[in-house]
Amino acid sequence: MTRALVGVFIAFFAAQLAVEVGLALLSYRHVRLGRGHPAGGASPGDVARSRDYALAKTRLGILHALWGAAVTLALLFSGFLPALDRALAAAGLRGPHLFVAYLALLSALVAASSLPFQLYGTFVVEQRFGFNRTTPSLWLKDRLKGLALAAVLGVPLLYATYGFMAFTGRAWWLWLFAFFTAFQVVMVWLYPALIAPIFNRFSPLPEGPLRSRLEALARDAGFRTRGLYVMDASRRSGHSNAYFMGFFRPRIVLFDTLVDGMAVEEAAAVLAHEIGHFRLRHVHKRLAAGLAGTLVTLWVVSRLLEWPPLFAAAGFDRPSFHAALALLSLCGGAFTFFLEPISAWLSRRHEYQADRFAVRLTGGGAALRDSLSRLHGQNLSIPNPHPWNSAWHDSHPPLPQRAAAIEREAALVQRSAAAEPVAG
Repeated sequence: MTRALVGVFIAFFAAQLAVEVGLALLSYRHVRLGRGHPAGGASPGDVARSRDYALAKTRLGILHALWGAAVTLALLFSGFLPALDRALAAAGLRGPHLFVAYLALLSALVAASSLPFQLYGTFVVEQRFGFNRTTPSLWLKDRLKGLALAAVLGVPLLYATYGFMAFTGRAWWLWLFAFFTAFQVVMVWLYPALIAPIFNRFSPLPEGPLRSRLEALARDAGFRTRGLYVMDASRRSGHSNAYFMGFFRPRIVLFDTLVDGMAVEEAAAVLAHEIGHFRLRHVHKRLAAGLAGTLVTLWVVSRLLEWPPLFAAAGFDRPSFHAALALLSLCGGAFTFFLEPISAWLSRRHEYQADRFAVRLTGGGAALRDSLSRLHGQNLSIPNPHPWNSAWHDSHPPLPQRAAAIEREAALVQRSAAAEPVAG
């Protein structure tokens, strides 16, 4: 049984790696052959920069994927996991303290293994193409802040997890799910005011034409907010974006790079798109989907705890809570990676819906289409990614298809507006 389990995992793991690397290589060839840009689009210089940027990121992504696979296999088959368990037990740790220390150390080790790729991505790739604006000291401060935040929130959360697993009987996974749900909702509520300001400064959008236009747009949409804010994204990166934070009455957040680089109507179209996500309850649906995944995961863990051959296959002497969660975190992706295109498809569907909402709210599609084109240009995005890679990974539709859908919706809005006097 032990050998069979290892063989099944290796087969799924190899399939996942083959798909991920294969799609990346297809994308690399697609971009290198010049198929990522439509004819007559951006200038040759901009096309060359976005092509080189995509190729550099893809190369780094392939290397990172191979390294991550090597780290996972090493952790699983080198005997490290049971050795860490024995070492912590020999140090006198038992029960919840062993549970927390084991998972915290393993998480820290996996995170540390990715640091060289993060450094190279930031200070070589992003720097080369003019996006990086962070300094080594700021980068280090961000990592230390993240580590401190993980300790402040993660350690109590791990102790609570152990408590539910150990003291609520066979239905512990349902109790733990209820706790995780409440915790996640509270964190969504607290994040804008307490956590996000740890890493960035948020200033009220100054008075002026842009603020007046965005406030009028929010009123037209019946969108109650906690304010319009500008985030100092340019301290770290030259990329542009906008989003909202919060669950019930969100804060609207604009990157300062977006405020500085877009016309008023273009920024308004971007905001209309984000309002569309909120009004169409995409955030709530994604949260519900995530919680459903959490419920299934916890149920799986509850079953794994009753299956000693799994632990024997990884070298453990006996089942344990922390071993089950460690094995799930390292092995789970190999058995669920095929769900990624479903998630990506749902996300792209939401993007189309938010675009349609924005077109109806603003009364036209030109500003939204122009803003998307400008964001693609500023971020050196590839307008025509490889269709297979896009279908598997991309959360947003390719720019040409998205622009065409916006134009179709704008035409419908115009025909409907023209028909209104006749209907009256």
